[in-house]
Amino acid sequence: MSRLTHAPAGRYAPPAARRELVAVSADGARLHVEEHGEPDAPPVVLAHGWTCSTAFWAAPIRDLAADHRVIAYDQRGHGRTPATSRYSTTALADDLAAVLRAALAPGERAVLAGHSMGGMTIMAAAGRPELDEHAAAVLLCSTGSSRLAAEARVVPLRPGPLRTRLTRALLGSRAPLGPVTPPARQVLKYATMGPGSAPDKVEACARIVHACPTAVRHGWSRVLAELDVDARLAALTAPTAVLAGTADRLSPIVHARRIAAALPRCVGLTELAGMGHMTPVEAPEAVAGAVRDLARRYLVRPQEPRQQQEERTP
Repeated sequence: MSRLTHAPAGRYAPPAARRELVAVSADGARLHVEEHGEPDAPPVVLAHGWTCSTAFWAAPIRDLAADHRVIAYDQRGHGRTPATSRYSTTALADDLAAVLRAALAPGERAVLAGHSMGGMTIMAAAGRPELDEHAAAVLLCSTGSSRLAAEARVVPLRPGPLRTRLTRALLGSRAPLGPVTPPARQVLKYATMGPGSAPDKVEACARIVHACPTAVRHGWSRVLAELDVDARLAALTAPTAVLAGTADRLSPIVHARRIAAALPRCVGLTELAGMGHMTPVEAPEAVAGAVRDLARRYLVRPQEPRQQQEERTP
């Protein structure tokens, strides 16, 4: 059994940050933010999902920090960001706006990548001045914009009201997850990961998810149960790529396809065969590669006039 909050060593252990800072949100919430890589490299901002933390991005951070300035933050109540009594899509958007203001210079552009609730965060913030100012491109990873409980397949029943009710009850449970045990790993793997996920990947995800406080997990589950940010997709005008696993039970591939069809400027839909919901851990090379491709295509290169970049990109 283990109560560690992340993998202690290896690829999935969180790398040491070059710099740490605090972003203050609209309601005074103080968000833990960390930076990796060289300060003058093209910036990337990572937003993690429900019950996760910056540790969830460990493998993509190691990859991207070689040639990018990687900015990651803990959502409120997760990781090193204290919990508050405010759980809403507005709070998610406020927090992302605060991180962009704190970590980026005025007018500085970055690639924004959000996994699961992190993707919902970006969608909720669409149309805000901070996104218009700072988002050069976006990656929405293993996420959905509405009907999360109705579409989820973590309860092995046919679609319908009963499955939806049971899914809401399961994901919104107030029961503590307890230590990471072999049965707990099996449950987490079934619900959130592809069937071929290696033991070290399951272990890394289990440690992170089990570290999320029960009250925080429950508080955000209520927001996700009622989530509907479909209307915000029209305001997400930055070039946006969508990535998801075909074996995702928590946010099935139908969500990715629906989002890709609704985006004003979708620049690609990547379906990862056999991957589940935890794609930054299950397929870190694919996730980092998608971020790097967006940075290459849409971030202004050093000494390259913006006009040339706009002529170079579709």
